[in-house]
Amino acid sequence: MSMKILLGSGGVGTDERKAMYQSLMSENFSDCDKVAFVPYASDDHDGYTERMSGFSGLEGDFVGIHEYEDPVSALGEVDGIYVGGGNTWLLVRELHERGLVGPIREAVMSRGIPYAGVSAGANVACPTMQTTNDMPITMVPSYETLGLVPFQINPHYYPGGIWFREEEDGGFLKHFGETRSRRVSEFHRIRDEPVIGLFEGSYLRQNGDFFELLGNKAALMRKGEETVTVSPGTLLSGDLTTA
Repeated sequence: MSMKILLGSGGVGTDERKAMYQSLMSENFSDCDKVAFVPYASDDHDGYTERMSGFSGLEGDFVGIHEYEDPVSALGEVDGIYVGGGNTWLLVRELHERGLVGPIREAVMSRGIPYAGVSAGANVACPTMQTTNDMPITMVPSYETLGLVPFQINPHYYPGGIWFREEEDGGFLKHFGETRSRRVSEFHRIRDEPVIGLFEGSYLRQNGDFFELLGNKAALMRKGEETVTVSPGTLLSGDLTTA
């Protein structure tokens, strides 16, 4: 079954990036009359769904899956699934406790329901949530996530260290903290899946057997290997090697 998947980092802070986000979302859900929004990465399900209904720019019905008494049965009534960003720990807890991990996986991988996920929503498309950046504000029943793709995503990735200004007109100071690639190397101590670090404003769009990088750069990190940076337009296989 051919899958239609769009995964983004976030960082939609300019008019140009917002236009690209809305264009990609519209394309991903072009054949959908009703899209289920999964707002569980926030604790304000109604407010989050209302905000994203307008921001996504999608036409047709945009309904929060939390509005259904049985969210699992709701998957049989919709044509698309959009999982929003927020706190990954909160999202994963809710997906497990509401019994949605397996049913969403089946809807996308077996029935071909289009899926989009941004930030935490992209993270949970992976085999595990263990490359999230988010604070562990709640316990989760399991680190297992949807497994729609065979690799891991680290959203909001940035290369190198951090430089900051304490005041708007002040000089830049070096943070001297850990880098994202160092954090991902810690993940690779216990797991072998390759990791793609998505820069802000970047997306992965499934294109047949490959994933096309759009919008911005990304970093490819494999266990025991040097990080490789790739540019928009790059086609990647499921093991994150270039096509």
